[in-house]
Amino acid sequence: MPIVLSALLLTALLAFPGVLPDTPGHVGSLVETALPWFGLGIPLLLAWAAVRRCLKGVVFALVPAITWAVLFGPALVSFGGPGPGRTDVQVLTLNVGGDRTDPPDVAREVLATGADVVALEKVPNRAMKTYERELHGAYPHHAAGDTLGLWSRYPLREVEKLDLGGAWPHAVRAVARTPVGDTAVYAVRLPSVRVTFGQGFAVARRDASAARLRERIARDPTRRLVLLGDLNGTLRDRGLAPLTNGLRPADGRAGHGLGFTWPAAFPVVRLDHVLVRGFASTGTDVLPDLGSDHRPVLAGLRADR
Repeated sequence: MPIVLSALLLTALLAFPGVLPDTPGHVGSLVETALPWFGLGIPLLLAWAAVRRCLKGVVFALVPAITWAVLFGPALVSFGGPGPGRTDVQVLTLNVGGDRTDPPDVAREVLATGADVVALEKVPNRAMKTYERELHGAYPHHAAGDTLGLWSRYPLREVEKLDLGGAWPHAVRAVARTPVGDTAVYAVRLPSVRVTFGQGFAVARRDASAARLRERIARDPTRRLVLLGDLNGTLRDRGLAPLTNGLRPADGRAGHGLGFTWPAAFPVVRLDHVLVRGFASTGTDVLPDLGSDHRPVLAGLRADR
């Protein structure tokens, strides 16, 4: 029956999106990016079954509902804020692009978070000096590369701009002397993606940059590492697998809600992430709209011993 078949297909899509081919048009990546929203098909199935007065259809519609709840429900019932034990370092990432962004206002909001290390991405050239001036008192240590800025309460060394392909550096790396020892910090903005008629989900440049970044991280000798930035994709997207296979998300066991960050006024997808090595998360929050087209992500980290 059509309702039963539709319910089973939706369940398979939710549970095993990786089996979808990525050609043509990187459809697999696109589905993985939008995966939580496929849950909207569940009430449609239930309504269809109710109109048809089909009890069997209602029962089968509950199968994708349970699958969705298993996949995404924990994020809806967990709570943000500090987890058990201490927080050694707090980090913040924010893409400050967008026509509504006011650098002095954003800087004040950043200071109010109390973060120890801050990564700002897509900083307009005309705004970099403003951020440097406004943040210097709390963050005397600063590194920048093109539209990327890294601010820290802790001394920074070994600063380098990383060429991940394209016309500008897509990452800046530095080693911060934190209270738990040397920590490599990456401020990252991977190339943008678009949905176009000719290319479909155009992710090739982003995926290539992600793979090059992973190669650099794999060679990084620092035991503890934090990646902060706009990855222009969700962590379910197979194109970011080179990063997620070697690092773990700071929001994996903390935070609340689905954590969408873009667009800021009405977020529908999570593009901004904190990935770590040698740390566990003690809390992750997506902060309110600060005037950018992305929302900031604040994470507390505790060093693995």
